[in-house]
Formats: sequence, C-alpha cells, structure tokens
Amino acid sequence: MAFVNRRAINRGEVVKRIFCALLTREHVLLQARTGVGKSLLANQVFELFEGANLFQVQASKEQQPDTYFGALDLDELKKGRIIHNTEGSLVESEFAFIDEIFDANDYTLRALLTLLNERRLVRGVQNVPAKIHTVVAAANYARITQVTEALLDRFLYKAVIEPDRDPFFMYRISQQFVLHRGKTAVPDARISLTMLKRLSSIVRGEAEDVVVSVPMPTLFFANLVLRHYESLYRQYNRQRGAAAGQVDFYISPRTQAKALDALRAIAIMNGRLEVLPEDVGKLHIMVTTAGLRDEYDLFKKAYGSLRKHYDASHAFEQLARLLELQDVLDRVTDDPALLEQPIDQVASAHVKRTLREWAKEKLGLGETGPEHNRRLLIAYLDGMNPLTDEIRSLKLRLREEVLHLYDDDELWQ
Repeated sequence: MAFVNRRAINRGEVVKRIFCALLTREHVLLQARTGVGKSLLANQVFELFEGANLFQVQASKEQQPDTYFGALDLDELKKGRIIHNTEGSLVESEFAFIDEIFDANDYTLRALLTLLNERRLVRGVQNVPAKIHTVVAAANYARITQVTEALLDRFLYKAVIEPDRDPFFMYRISQQFVLHRGKTAVPDARISLTMLKRLSSIVRGEAEDVVVSVPMPTLFFANLVLRHYESLYRQYNRQRGAAAGQVDFYISPRTQAKALDALRAIAIMNGRLEVLPEDVGKLHIMVTTAGLRDEYDLFKKAYGSLRKHYDASHAFEQLARLLELQDVLDRVTDDPALLEQPIDQVASAHVKRTLREWAKEKLGLGETGPEHNRRLLIAYLDGMNPLTDEIRSLKLRLREEVLHLYDDDELWQ
C-alpha cells in the first residue's frame, strides 16, 4: 500500500479500498473524469503481484459478451450450443481492468453479473468456474438503470476521484511523471498470487489454521451501524430533494453479509487477528464512496452516535450475554439430546455463571429436565432490563425461541 501511495499521489482512501477488495476478493469501481489516472492506479496495483493473468478491455455499446468470455466455438454453434473458448478471456484471468464500463450495453452487463459474483460462466449449456479474484472497473459517468444497479451491487468498493488542484499535489504528480512518464513503477519485490490467495482465505474465514476472530457483539453492532447509516442517508436524500426516478439508497443483504469479510480485512490491515469495536467505525471503506464527503460524514455520525450510546450505557456487556445465550439455543436446536441436560452445562462460562445465579435464586439447583430449563431461561430473560431498543427487541426474539424450543403453550396464547 505504501508503494502504491508513493506512486499514486493523494489517493490514499482509494488505495485502501482497492487493497481491501483484494483481501476480500471483491471488486472496485472508480469514477472520474478523463486523465486523472484511473487505469494507471489499477495497473500499478496489479504490478505488485506475480503469477496472475490480467485482462484489460475498454467497453463499448457494440461489444457482445464474447468480448469478455471468449469467442464462440463455431462448430458448437452450428449444433445450436453456445460454448465460449475462454482461453485468454476474463474467465481465465485473476485480475481485470474494464474501462468505461457503463458504455457497455445492458445485454453484456447482464451477462457479466453471474461471472462477477458467483465466479462462474453460465451461458447456454456452458457452466464453468472463473478464476477471477478482483476486477477494477472505471467510468467517466454513472448510468443508473435496473441492470446497472445490480452491477453496482457487485462492485462493493467505490470511489469518485476528482482532479487535484492543490499546488503541492500537482507538484508531486509532476515529479512522478518525470520519473516514470505515466508508466507503472516496478517494485523491488512482488507478492505472489499464492500469498494473496492465502491472505484472502484468512480474511474470508476459509483458512482452518489462522482465524481472525470477530466477537458476536461487534458483529451485531456493525449491522446496527449499517442500518442506522442507511436510514440517515435516506433521510438526507429526502431533505435535499432527490431527483425524480432516482433509486432510493439501499444496503443490500449481500453487502451487509460481506461486512464480516470487510471487518476481518480491516483487522488484518491493522496487523491484528481480532476485530475490535472501533473497526466498525472504519466500515465506511465498504459502504461509502471515497471522494464523497457527505457519505463519509453520515457514516461517522451513524457510528459515533451508536457507539457513544452503547459505551455510556454499558450495553455491550448485556448484548454479549444475550448473543451467548443465542448460541446456546442454536446448539440445543441442532442437538435435541441437549434438551435433557442442565442448561448451564451447555452454556459458555459467562452465561453459565449468570444462569447458575438465576437457578439458585429463583428455581433451586435440584431440578433437571426441559421444563426446568425452560423456566430457568424465561426467568433469566425476564430478569434483564434492556438498555437499548435493539437489545429489547433481541430479548423478545430470544424469549420466543425459548418458548418454541421447549414447546410451551404460552407461545400460542
């Protein structure tokens, strides 16, 4: 990242997003006017890696999907079968740079959706895996339609790059141009594609030997911040009078689920194997567009207000207890034999201690069985005074789960 930042002047926030995309195996969209160095930035990043195939294309309305997937096999076409020869295509490349992506026609963009997200080429009878790791796309403008909205959701990281007008940055850019004449700088040592894939597998939770831990309360809190940001952004759009026909701001379930990978990437980029609550405040790297200050300010407001409230009320501890109890209920659901065991033997240390206190105070320690467990859990939940609205809602959900799990008639009253 430091190497790219020395080459791409004043592009730190964009560089962070590109590297986060590399770690999470996601894609990046860069929007900027002509001549600000979008392709140079992408190629400078790709220059850091060895062992990867690079696909580059400038999109146009006349292009068909075979521009990206490879030429059609004519012999197969005569038989009525659509089969692409994928050698040298986007399908066979780990990295790609697609310039002026919104110039592509909707038919071609629609064909790209599955390839970008599922990493598979699905065309006619052809259904083959794609090697794609990360695609960087660039555009001079945004074209919003139903098709491009779906395409934008595939590009998890976005940036708007404005031309630099600050004399200092203009001078630094001129320095780099004198040194490299608009070409990429060659690093002293490259990173192997194997190493990148290794890091990516850790970030995506696929590695068995190295785990980036994400405490359950932090993940729950992250989802609250994302939804609060979504609400603030919609309110912001209403206040400024969004143009007629403009698509309402929306964080898709796909994007929200991928926040987990982004949090792990943020931890890795900060040299840690544990996600901290303050990492949630850096999720703007995923849900906001670099270069759009209003989006950044709204996200910091969403995070700051919720973090202040949870810290001041000590709600994180209460949230942790409820989420640990949720884990207990999940285990009992997966293994019905645990219904007969004392619930405090199934629970983690924190919940176990609290449950034992409840059992001693309310129900005694001599009883066992499902009915005793049900009464214990209901008493445990009813004795908790929620510190926030979100925790109150979580408590009610858990109470319903307990009643359903232990098949109590109260659920249907």
